[in-house]
Amino acid sequence: MSRQYDVLVKKSVHFNLTKDSHTALKMACAARGLSMQEVVEAFAKRIEIEDNKMMKFLDECVESKKHKAKKSFSKSDVDSIFSMIEDED
Repeated sequence: MSRQYDVLVKKSVHFNLTKDSHTALKMACAARGLSMQEVVEAFAKRIEIEDNKMMKFLDECVESKKHKAKKSFSKSDVDSIFSMIEDED
């Protein structure tokens, strides 16, 4: 396979978004005459060249993920959840 062909090969990406996030992204793109694919490709390209703003954004995502992972349920939350499940039966 030639090197030129390798550069032209595309990869598919499949991921899920919440309905609200999907709607907001689609509307913001459409308002600017862009497809969601074009925007995701531009985002990936900026990561490829290690754009400072994109790297900072990714670092913020890491911190946000850490913060969410630290959240835990209290005993009363757990008891309430189990109570609701038992009530369903």
